[in-house]
Amino acid sequence: MTDAKTESIAGTDKPVFDRRLLPPMMLGSVLNPINSTIISVALVPIAKALGAPASQTAWLVSALYLATALGQPVVGRLIDIFGPRRLFLVSTSLVGVAGVVGTLAPNLGVLIASRVLLGFGTCAGYPAAMALLRSEGKRTGQDNPGGVLTALAVANQTVAVVGPLLGGLLIGVGGWRATFALNIPLAVAAVLLGLWRLPKAAVTDRATVTDRTAASPDDPAATGEPPQRGSIAARIDLPGMGLFAATLTSLLLFLMNLHLRNWYLLLIVAAAGAAFAVRELRTATPFIDLRVLGGNTPLLTTYGRALVAYVVAYAFLYGFSQWTEEGYGLSPFHAGLVQIPMFLMAIGVSVVTGRRKSVRGKLLVGAAGQIVACLVILTLSGTSPLWLLLLVALIFGVPQGLNNLALQNSVYFQADPERTASSAGLLRTFAYIGSMVASSATAASFGDHADTGGMHQLAWVMLAAGVLYLLLTVFDRTLGRAAAAVTDATRAGK
Repeated sequence: MTDAKTESIAGTDKPVFDRRLLPPMMLGSVLNPINSTIISVALVPIAKALGAPASQTAWLVSALYLATALGQPVVGRLIDIFGPRRLFLVSTSLVGVAGVVGTLAPNLGVLIASRVLLGFGTCAGYPAAMALLRSEGKRTGQDNPGGVLTALAVANQTVAVVGPLLGGLLIGVGGWRATFALNIPLAVAAVLLGLWRLPKAAVTDRATVTDRTAASPDDPAATGEPPQRGSIAARIDLPGMGLFAATLTSLLLFLMNLHLRNWYLLLIVAAAGAAFAVRELRTATPFIDLRVLGGNTPLLTTYGRALVAYVVAYAFLYGFSQWTEEGYGLSPFHAGLVQIPMFLMAIGVSVVTGRRKSVRGKLLVGAAGQIVACLVILTLSGTSPLWLLLLVALIFGVPQGLNNLALQNSVYFQADPERTASSAGLLRTFAYIGSMVASSATAASFGDHADTGGMHQLAWVMLAAGVLYLLLTVFDRTLGRAAAAVTDATRAGK
């Protein structure tokens, strides 16, 4: 690609955002959402084809998010160090491999393994997009140049519209295996776009080094040469990553199979978590800087808010979809059609509110929307009119459009600029922990069959999470600063 630094607004010397970066940024960031939504209408056909109950097919959801929850902050940190291009190309190639494995899977175990590969493969897209946005912001002098954060949010919502409907179409034409085969052409397109459009220089790495130390002319970071092997190993913090993985894996395995006999997993969580904290507080270049993160209360609150928000969002996405097929009697295609009002509403809300400064207002309305939708779900039955299902989906579209955008903006302006990608990865990690809680609650509520009683039980869990989300927003007095930062960025981006 040509040097982006030569681009400027006509008649001025003011540099502009390099729009050629948008295609790989968009495609990379939506690989995970499209696989999240497309599987929602494939769970029942897979269960029937492989003879598995809903409690087992729930692992197809959990496997993706377990891998992504682990991989996002790890890959994000590597992107902070080495730049986005290499990590983007490796990860998106893995998406293609996962597509092949899933398409040919002979049983549920192999299918779950393909979802694990898919989770790791989709790890780089979103952190890479945030890192590119940060580096372009530094180059142009504009945070969120051209409203790219809004564009990313709208792209994710648009893909979410396509996911369930596309899944239903693919299942109708080629069976549930076609939903896995879709990843093969998507991965090829992402790799080609990455090779063609992403800059080769690891700008993020050099910026990080020169910000922290006054690099001499012979410093590899100053000359653009790769750092020495020893310094790479020290900065990656492999022990910290390993302890983080052990902590999170144990926690998520416990959440996925809530039972007293699994108490030992909580001991592993406590031991690995304590060792991780000690390691990160003592090492010079931690994987997750707990000192900085611990002092950043607004960012920690945003992560907590993301967790409970996505408990509601993913419980609806998977639980409601399964109920519309098994409890209400819709086909996978029609179950996908029922969710279209939600995603269309989410796109409209994101577009209309994308450049408005109120972060707190978006979060409050989003919380209210979740609560109202959960209350309506509690009135549903197998004989409810179809328009009532569509109304639930429409109401859910409001928090879908507001929450994602507001959380994304919050992290971008609250995070340490040198750790933009890893902070963005952690946002997704907390969101995926929420999805794991939702998946666990869905499996416990439905058991072997997604009936109306199970849907009502799940709705109570969603309602509790929605109320907690509202409380975390009402009592957070730091949101005004995020709104001010969004305002300044919006003005600069015009």
